[in-house]
Amino acid sequence: MLTHCHNIEDLRIAARKRAHRMVFDYIDGAADDEAAMRNNGHQFSGYDLVHRVLTGVDQVDTSTTLLGRKIDIPFIISPSAGNRLFHTQGERAVARAASEFGTIYSLSTLSTVSIEEIGRLTSGPKWFQLYVWKDRGLVKEMLARARMSGFEALILTVDMPITGNRERDLHNRFTIPPKITPAQIWHALRAPRWTADYLMGPAIRYANLSADTPAISLAAFVAGQLHAGFNWRDAEWLLGEWNGPSVIKGVVDTDDAAKAVSTGFNAIAISNHGGRQLDASPAPIDMLPPIADKVGDAAELIVDGGIRRSTDILKSLALGARAVSFARPYLYGLAAGGQQGVTRALDLFTTSLRRDMVLLGVQSISELNRDFVRRRA
Repeated sequence: MLTHCHNIEDLRIAARKRAHRMVFDYIDGAADDEAAMRNNGHQFSGYDLVHRVLTGVDQVDTSTTLLGRKIDIPFIISPSAGNRLFHTQGERAVARAASEFGTIYSLSTLSTVSIEEIGRLTSGPKWFQLYVWKDRGLVKEMLARARMSGFEALILTVDMPITGNRERDLHNRFTIPPKITPAQIWHALRAPRWTADYLMGPAIRYANLSADTPAISLAAFVAGQLHAGFNWRDAEWLLGEWNGPSVIKGVVDTDDAAKAVSTGFNAIAISNHGGRQLDASPAPIDMLPPIADKVGDAAELIVDGGIRRSTDILKSLALGARAVSFARPYLYGLAAGGQQGVTRALDLFTTSLRRDMVLLGVQSISELNRDFVRRRA
């Protein structure tokens, strides 16, 4: 039961029990030896929080602002592809939960619910994530659709020119839509609740693309459709086409962060794609201080990767981030129990954040600074 899930790891275990193996491994896995994914979370343990006492804090304010929009909690929903494969409610469940908690929902280009439907679904703040297609006409079309549907900001994901070596997906022959093979049938029989949802729901496909998009591996799809040669000059063109608030996602290098600012991006999501691309990439939390020192107030910073506890959120904010974002925690909840599971994941973070702010001795997010963090020797 979801009420017995008291942390994100509990939701992970619940997701593994309910979901098809192919589905769980897609959420849970990463590139090569999955070292970067593990390191993303592990590196948070290298920082201590230095609490204050007798501060008189008993009520806390968890709100912050991001790209001019006030949000009730300092974490946002990172975009992720193919949500209806994890649970039939898919992106609808995640968008509703984000709106309920007063935070930003980010829709992936490769979503299984359309831009237009998500735009109509809630009045909460929404961002649109874009991969760069070879067809610039398609890029312009997607930007126009997102703008017409009320998406307030654009996220350009830049760390996926090609797909990382995700070996779990290769072993499972992962595709969207899924191919029916004897192995997939065997694992479907071992996940009856997931299978019932899958069989009774509408066909799963990339909703923002053509209805006849074939069932091929993500690596093959990306190789055929995305533009690996996209560069900073192209990014400048894209910002001109969008002409609105923008986020660049996938930066870990300080010079790249400075280049993002000079190109015109308003926010930088420090991210290595959850360890799903280059397995030797550094943990975002470790790159936050040097990037913050490099760009100063010229761009708002978001830490994306490895967030599992509210203390991870507090460490990120104290080191200079305006907010954090994550995907796996809410995807575990989605796979475990649809919208109720997503809500459980967000509630775990929100409840523990309020408790930990009192324990830390801060009344509002704006009080956090580097004095609250100590790097371990």
